[in-house]
Amino acid sequence: MTTLQTRLPGLVLAAGIAALATAVGRLVPTMGAPVIAILLGFVVSVVWRRSPRRDGMGALAPGLRAASTVVLQVGVVLLGARLSLVEAAAVGWRSVPIMIATLVACLLAAAVIGRALGVGGELRALIGIGTAICGASAIAAITPVLRAQGPKVAYALSTVFVFNIAAILLFPFLGHVLGMTEPAFAILAGTAINDTSSVVAAGTIYGPQAATEAVVVKLLRTLMLIPLSLGLAVVVTRRRRRVAGPAGLPPARRLIPWFLVGFVLMTAVNSAGWLSGAAQDVAGWLSGFFVTVALAAIGLATDVNTLRGTGLRPLLLGAILWLTVTGVALLGLALGGWL
Repeated sequence: MTTLQTRLPGLVLAAGIAALATAVGRLVPTMGAPVIAILLGFVVSVVWRRSPRRDGMGALAPGLRAASTVVLQVGVVLLGARLSLVEAAAVGWRSVPIMIATLVACLLAAAVIGRALGVGGELRALIGIGTAICGASAIAAITPVLRAQGPKVAYALSTVFVFNIAAILLFPFLGHVLGMTEPAFAILAGTAINDTSSVVAAGTIYGPQAATEAVVVKLLRTLMLIPLSLGLAVVVTRRRRRVAGPAGLPPARRLIPWFLVGFVLMTAVNSAGWLSGAAQDVAGWLSGFFVTVALAAIGLATDVNTLRGTGLRPLLLGAILWLTVTGVALLGLALGGWL
């Protein structure tokens, strides 16, 4: 079978659930299509895995991976069609103090509380950096630096994933309760939610301005992965008493996701006035739908047994770090007059 043929079943199922979620989302706008999509996908996953044909889930895996990565990434790129470079610079600048505060607080909490909970050093680093910066992308980037074993990486990914889902479900509600404007919510989402998919989903639920500005904040936060990874590599190398450079460290250019570069380029195209109002509207709609498809795929790919295997202590550490980042972000917004 060709690559397209292997991916088609999962893509079609995710797109079908996304279409249904979009229709339902119009009836329940406070919930939003992305949240409905991930919940529907999760329900379908549970039912499918418990059915006599549960082994058939493997046939969907290639398409679900494509939907939760490539489709999502294209959706992020299209978000740039609604933003100008001047607006992006302004959004990024005002989010920097809160971003740095959340990052420092999260890393310190991971070191201190993780040690107190008895969570191993590698796992502490994986969960801490995954929560502080960009979830799965950060974990994937520092895994070769730490030379972490597969089970520890899986633990960290599962732990971070749990709170990504919690953020999608809770943050829009929290934002409305606190009376946040879309720019304020964009800073909260961009600094306190881990994976790009979850940032975009929460922003999309809250509003179009929140979605585009949250990606800008997330872009700057992702860039922090470069100095952090390099610094971590130096520390690890010294501890191993090696004179040579940090083994396994990917080049700096590989730490910057291509789709975030694409987002910036799309923003530049829009800033140049090359996109009409109709083109911006189409790009905005497609972006929202692609994000919904990606969230449906994430729900479909969720395995309850894997989440159960995460264990209590890493999960507790993830919860504390998530609450720490959220609390510091809210405090920063309050001190800055956003709340």
